[in-house]
This record gives sequence, C-alpha cells and structure tokens, in this order.
Amino acid sequence: MALGNIFDIAGTGMNAQSLRLNTTASNLANAQSASSSVNEVYRSRQPVFAAIQQDAMRASVTEGAYSDNEVDAAAGVQVLGIVESDAPLQRRYEPTHPKADDEGYVYYPNVNPVEEMANMIAASRSFQMNVEVMNSAKQMVQRVLTLGQ
Repeated sequence: MALGNIFDIAGTGMNAQSLRLNTTASNLANAQSASSSVNEVYRSRQPVFAAIQQDAMRASVTEGAYSDNEVDAAAGVQVLGIVESDAPLQRRYEPTHPKADDEGYVYYPNVNPVEEMANMIAASRSFQMNVEVMNSAKQMVQRVLTLGQ
C-alpha cells in the first residue's frame, strides 16, 4: 500500500468522523426542543458510511501470483448521506407548556442522549486514530527522505 493511499484513507476517515461528530452535536443540541406537532418535531439524524473500494482489476497477475501492488481491500470512507431515525417520538402531557397542542400534549425528539454521547466518544476516538495514522505515515516519509544523507 502506497503512503499516498494511507493519507487518502486517513483523510476520508477524518472527514467522515467529523461529520459524525457534527451530526451528534446537532442531535444533542435539539434533544429537548419541544413542538406542538408531530410533523414539526426534530428527529434524530445519523450519517451513513460506506467503504470506497479500489479498482480490483488494477492488480496485475504475474505467473499466477499477485505483484507487489496487491489489491487493497478498501481505499477510504464515503458518506452516503444522513438519515432521520424512525424511532418513536416522545409525547408528554404538559398542558401548561406554551407549545402544548389542543389536547395538552407536547412532542419531543427521539434523541437518546446516552446513545449520542457514546457516538460522540466513538467518533472522537476514530478521528484521533486517523490522526495517528497520518502522523505515523508522515514520520515514515520524513525518515525515508533522511536515509540518503
């Protein structure tokens, strides 16, 4: 695997985890936003990721064995989109709330703060690991450049 590929893979991973952190922050920020209608209430959002596959046909086959350019399993992370959760919304009876509907109910988002905090920790650690990969690759490049001196 070439060092350029390592930088690309770690870079796409950092972008994906940054989006995941921003989505989690948005969910937490809106966790207690009330609404008088089911259609207007905030719904939890989650990013959807997929591995970016490298061209499998790139590898050359020489006498039945792969060359030094064997096929990499994946070449990074792609963000397919952000989806809203289908989990049920919270409906609370609060007749004195300013946003209560005619029956006295207020609707709250389907955001689970515990799950969101776990997502935030996981995304933060994944981001840190991608930074470590980038730093290690950078150190390897610098050491290779000093070999001829």
